[in-house]
Amino acid sequence: MTADKFRAAMRELPLIAILRGLKPRDAGAIGEVLFAAGFRLIEVPLNSPQPLDSIALLRKRLPQAMVGAGTVLTAAEARAVAEAGGELVVAPNFDRDVVVETVRLGMTSLPGIMTPTEAFAALAAGAHGLKLFPAELASPAVVKAMLAVLPKGTAVIPVGGITADNLAGWRAAGAAGFGLGSSLYKPGDDAAAVRAKAAAIVSAVGTTKEGTR
Repeated sequence: MTADKFRAAMRELPLIAILRGLKPRDAGAIGEVLFAAGFRLIEVPLNSPQPLDSIALLRKRLPQAMVGAGTVLTAAEARAVAEAGGELVVAPNFDRDVVVETVRLGMTSLPGIMTPTEAFAALAAGAHGLKLFPAELASPAVVKAMLAVLPKGTAVIPVGGITADNLAGWRAAGAAGFGLGSSLYKPGDDAAAVRAKAAAIVSAVGTTKEGTR
């Protein structure tokens, strides 16, 4: 089950690589660098060039990683991700139809939320974790407050503005992990650039500890 694979990947390294703007021709090299750095969760947003091709390529190249799509806004897009071999569906918002279809297809669902109302609705629909987005609008205190009322074990994953320099506070508040976008990869970055940024982020998260509640 992909949910089990997701939990195992989060235990190994609680970071999701968000490769917005990735082109299929670069997917293999970037994916291999990230996997070597410890990343087991890789997301290609659907507003990237030929994202389904990149997802299919990464799934073939990195079978031990969990590869999927971000910016998935409709149930039809979730089906397209499944057809490309994706195992992970991430969205900037909570849409019940997307979550339900993602779960029906056997993929892991991480919808975007900002409020407790959205969080509880997403979990009721079957979401496996919650993407707190955009994290710039929230704070570690928000994560701590949400976790005080959400079901024990709920994975809250801040995304947006997360860097190696600021993730410690979020982690101490109970964040299960993080999605890393431009602080990890920008269109045009080569493998060497991504390797250096990945190393800094992996080192930073390795010195933190998730808070308890």
